[in-house]
Amino acid sequence: MKISYNWLKDFLKTDKTPEEISTILTDIGLEVESLEYTESIPGGLAGLVIAEVLSCEPHPDADRLKVTTVNKGDDEILQVVCGAPNVAKGQRVVLAGVGTTVHPIEGEPFKIKKSKIRGQVSEGMICAEDEIGLGQSHAGIMVLPDNAPIGKAASEYFELDNDAVFEIGLTPNRADAASHLGVARDIAAFLRADIAMPQVAEVAEGAGPIGVTVEDTTLCPRYSSLTIEGVQVAESPKWLRERLLSIGVRPINNVVDITNYVLHELGQPLHAFDSDKIAGKQVIVKTLPESTPFVTLDEVERKLSARDLMICDAEKALCIAGVFGGLGSGVTETTTSVFLESAYFNAVSVRKTSKFHALKTDASFRFERGTDPDMTVFALKRAAHLIVEVAGGKIEGGVSDLYPSPVAPFNVRVSGDHVRKLIGADISDQDIRSIIESLDIRVVSAEGSTLELEVPPYRVDVTREVDIIEEVLRIYGYNQIEIKQQLKASLNPSPKPDRELVQNQVSDLLIGNGFNEILNNSLTRSSYADKEEELVRILNPLSSDLDTMRQNLLFQGLEAIAYNQKRKMSDLRLFEFGSVYFSTEAGYREEKHLALFMAGNAYAEQWNNKAEKVSFYQLKGLVDGLLSRLNIKGLQVSDAEAGHLAYGLSYHRGAQVFVNFGAVSRKALKTTDVQGEVFYADFNWDLLIKAIRKNKIVYKEVSRFPSVRRDLAILVDRPVGFIALKSLAEKTERKILQSVNVFDVYEGEKIPEGKKSYALSFVFQDEEKTLTDKQIDSVIQKLIVNFEKELKAEIRK
Repeated sequence: MKISYNWLKDFLKTDKTPEEISTILTDIGLEVESLEYTESIPGGLAGLVIAEVLSCEPHPDADRLKVTTVNKGDDEILQVVCGAPNVAKGQRVVLAGVGTTVHPIEGEPFKIKKSKIRGQVSEGMICAEDEIGLGQSHAGIMVLPDNAPIGKAASEYFELDNDAVFEIGLTPNRADAASHLGVARDIAAFLRADIAMPQVAEVAEGAGPIGVTVEDTTLCPRYSSLTIEGVQVAESPKWLRERLLSIGVRPINNVVDITNYVLHELGQPLHAFDSDKIAGKQVIVKTLPESTPFVTLDEVERKLSARDLMICDAEKALCIAGVFGGLGSGVTETTTSVFLESAYFNAVSVRKTSKFHALKTDASFRFERGTDPDMTVFALKRAAHLIVEVAGGKIEGGVSDLYPSPVAPFNVRVSGDHVRKLIGADISDQDIRSIIESLDIRVVSAEGSTLELEVPPYRVDVTREVDIIEEVLRIYGYNQIEIKQQLKASLNPSPKPDRELVQNQVSDLLIGNGFNEILNNSLTRSSYADKEEELVRILNPLSSDLDTMRQNLLFQGLEAIAYNQKRKMSDLRLFEFGSVYFSTEAGYREEKHLALFMAGNAYAEQWNNKAEKVSFYQLKGLVDGLLSRLNIKGLQVSDAEAGHLAYGLSYHRGAQVFVNFGAVSRKALKTTDVQGEVFYADFNWDLLIKAIRKNKIVYKEVSRFPSVRRDLAILVDRPVGFIALKSLAEKTERKILQSVNVFDVYEGEKIPEGKKSYALSFVFQDEEKTLTDKQIDSVIQKLIVNFEKELKAEIRK
C-alpha cells in the first residue's frame, strides 16, 4: 500500500522528515518496505535560483548573442552569455549555475559547465521554460515579476509539489491503517499529536431525489447516499491528478477521481452512479437469483451467485456491492447528475463475492477486511464537498442514512499489571492510559490499574485484552524493551532423525538420478482404493473423482504419467512423498509413503546410443541404492504380493514391509490410460524413519586386501527365483562371500522347456588376508554342490 508524505501532512502537523516518519512507521508495526521521492517535474528544479540581470551588452563577435552579468543573491556576480532575444537589463530570471543539471521537456538532461562562447566566458545559463520542464515555450527566457526574490530556490518559488511515497507492507489484520487517515492516526498516537480532519460539506440528513431500500440488512448494515445535480464531468485539476498519481492510481475524471481520492484518504470506498440512469429513481440493495447475467465495467458478462449482494434500480442490477461497478450505470463525460453511495457491507460477503468472481479492487480489499461503519456519512460529505468544488453542481435534498442496527464498539477490560507482565517493561498506569486514549480507544471507567474500554468498530483486530496490550507495546516502542543480559530458556531437542533432513537427502539422491518430484491431491476416486472396507470417505465430496482419501500413491502418479505421455513426454522418472489414509475399527490411520515411477527410455535419445527401455533391474538398483544411503540392512526378500504389480519384490522384516516394487499390472495401466511399461516402488516412509532411528554408526576400516569375483551360469526350474539362489549362497558361505548379483536371465532357444538360466556373480573378500585360488575354488565347489542338491540346478559350461 502506498502512502504520500504530503497527504499525511494534511492530517498531521509535523516537521519530521520522510526518513524519520519511515522509521516511526516501521517501529509501530507498519513496516515501510520502500521510500521513494517523486517530483511533479523531472529534476525538481534542483540547483536553479532566481537571479537579476544587472547588465546586458551585445556580444562583440556574435550578432545574436548577449553578454550579461547576473546577481544570484550572494556576493558573486556571474557573467552569462545568452542567446534569447528578450533578455534585458533589470529582469528577474531563472538561473542555472555551473554544476546544475537541467531537465528539458525534450532531450536528455545535461549539466551546466563553465565555458567560452565566441571568446566570452559563460558561467551559467538563463533558462527558458521548456529548458527546465516548466512549459513548452522556447520563444525566449522566462521573465519573472519584478518582486521575485533574488536568490530564492526556483523549486520554492514555483511551489513544486515534490513528494515522498512510503510503500507499507500492510498485514491483513490492520484494515484500520488502509488509508492516509489510518496511518496518520498511528503516527499521531506515537507523537501524542492531534489529527486535523478534512473539510466536509454542510448537509443535513433527509431524503434525496433517489429513494433507497435495503432488503438485506445483514449483508448491508448501513447505506448512506446523496445526490448532486448540475455537475460537469471533466479532467481533474492538477492537484488531484498529482495526488492520485503519486500513489499509483490512474486519474479518470473529476467525479470518479474524487471517489478514489476519498477512498485512499479516509479508507471508505465510495461509488458514483449517473442518477439519470437509475430506473424508477429507486436504489434497491438485494441479492438476485443464481446465474443472473451481469456485465461489469471491464465489459465482461458474469453469472451472479445467489449470495452476491447487488445494488439495483427498479429494473436492473447496477453494481456488485463492494466489489465492482456495472457497465451501464457509471459516470461518463455526459453525466450531469451524480448519485453517491457510501456503505458498510458485511466483510465475509464481500470476500466470498470477490473470490467467486476473481475480482480484486481497492474497494473489495478494504471491505473484505472490515471498514469503519461510523465513517460512511463523513466520507460522503467529504466527497460531496470536493465534487462541488471541482465539478460544480448542487447537493439536492439531504443525506439518506439507513442504519437500523448500529454496530456497537468492542468492550474490553485491561489490567495494567497484565500489560507490564506481558510486555516485560515497567510502564506506568498513566502512560498505559495515555497510549490507549491516543489510539482513539475510550476509557469508560478505571478501578486501580484496571480499565474498562470501548474500542471503536473500525479497529476490527482489537477485541481482547492481549490485543490492547499489543497496541500499547506498538506505540510504547519495541525498541524500548530492554533485552536482559541473562536469558532463560528450555532446550527442546529435535527428534532424531530429523524427518525433513532425511527427506531432503533422499530427494537430492533421486534428483541426482534424473527424477522429478510431483505433488498430487490427497483426495481421489474410490475406485482406486486397495481395501474398500478401509476407505476414508468425504462427507461432502466436490465430485465423484474426489470422494475419498487415497490409500496409495500409484494411481495419481499414473495419471501424471498419462498426462505427460499425451504431451509427447514419455521418458519419465518421478517421485512423490505423500500420505495415505485408512479407516479401521480403532479409528483413522495415516501413513507417509514414498513412491517412485519409471517409464519410457532409460536414457535420452542420442546419435551414438540406441534407445533402451527402463527395466525392473534399474528400479531395483535404485531401491537398493536408496536403502544403502539410509544404511538400512538385513531386510528379508520375497516376491511382492501387491495387487497392482504384475511382478516384483518385497523387502521386509517379518510382517513389516519396507518397500514393494516391480512392474505395474496391465489392469492398473489401462485404468489410467498409460501406454507402455511402468515400474513402481512404494516405500513405507514411516517404517524407514523408524529403522533409521535405530541405526548405529560404526566405523569400519577399508580392507587392505583385494576382492575376487567369480561367475556361474546356472540352469534351474522356471519357478526358482534369484532370491532362493542368493539365500542358499549366503547360507553356504557366511565368512568371505560379500555379495551375490544377477547380471543375466535367459529363457528360450537351447534352454529346455520349463527351465531358465541365471548368470550370477559372486564377490569374495577376506578382511585379514589375500584369498588364494584354492580357497575360492573350494567355496565355489560347495556352492555348486548345494545348488544341485537343494534346487536341482545344473551348472552350464
